Amino acid sequence: MTDRPVDDAVATSDEPDAPPHGDPCADDAVAASDRIELRDLRVTCVIGALAHERTAPQPLSIDVDLHADLSPAGTTDDLNLTIDYGAACDRIVALCDEAQPQLLERLAELIAAELCGIDGVTAATVTVAKLRPPVAADLGTSGVRITRRPA
Repeated sequence: MTDRPVDDAVATSDEPDAPPHGDPCADDAVAASDRIELRDLRVTCVIGALAHERTAPQPLSIDVDLHADLSPAGTTDDLNLTIDYGAACDRIVALCDEAQPQLLERLAELIAAELCGIDGVTAATVTVAKLRPPVAADLGTSGVRITRRPA
């Protein structure tokens, strides 16, 4: 190790992928928390700003991270001490059936608000992707990702 001073703006860490100090986009509390991961929940939803998008439901893929303290369930093996991810999926599907937003951003906000209402959830990260985006380019998906905390 050298004796040269370390500039705080580019401080290093012993952890290989640690963000630099002062990174305004880093959310260490959420990044380091326990989470239940739900991946590729397939739903259909009337969504979009274009007229032809409003005529029929479109296929979406939804990913969710439910941040919560999972240690009580992990140490006791008690199902009552964790988040019911089946019920969370049911809530997302019901919301997608009812909501008819124009924007993916709006649907993500609605889902995050619903999930943040679940007891024990400290944050919800929601990714919503259109599986057939209405663009001329050969684009596989278009989507948004947000992280919200209970109010």
